[in-house]
Amino acid sequence: MSAITVRQAVLSDLEALALLFDSYRQFYGRPSDLSAATEFLLARFNHGESAVFIAHEGNKPVGFTQLYPSFSSVSLARIFVLNDLFVDEHTRRKGVASKLITTAVDYASSLGAVRVSLSTATSNEAAQRLYQSAGWKRDEQFFVYHVTVPPM
Repeated sequence: MSAITVRQAVLSDLEALALLFDSYRQFYGRPSDLSAATEFLLARFNHGESAVFIAHEGNKPVGFTQLYPSFSSVSLARIFVLNDLFVDEHTRRKGVASKLITTAVDYASSLGAVRVSLSTATSNEAAQRLYQSAGWKRDEQFFVYHVTVPPM
């Protein structure tokens, strides 16, 4: 078994990331659209809108996580939203997700963030167990609401 390594992704990782990102979206029931996945990630790179970390097993890309910067007005501090976390199904249960999460939290800490938040599907019990085992706490204080914004 090759060692798992995680590092911050750069633009030259775009092709490998897009394949993983497309698989991630399919995991959540979206149709495959590699072109759109590539364009979406490229826009994040070009505008500095996220920090992406990629995991490799040997030379093979096997997972990624994406952090979006934000701020907490109440805390008067920087926070991050861990919006995406995905590990290729053939590489799961090898500690890849744990390494990606640790790297993301370390990155947030290095920039003075006071919190990293995430959400996952209520049916994704494997992810919930992972987060809880890593010390994450489920929010019991706030409800989260969403509204779909109609196109203009």
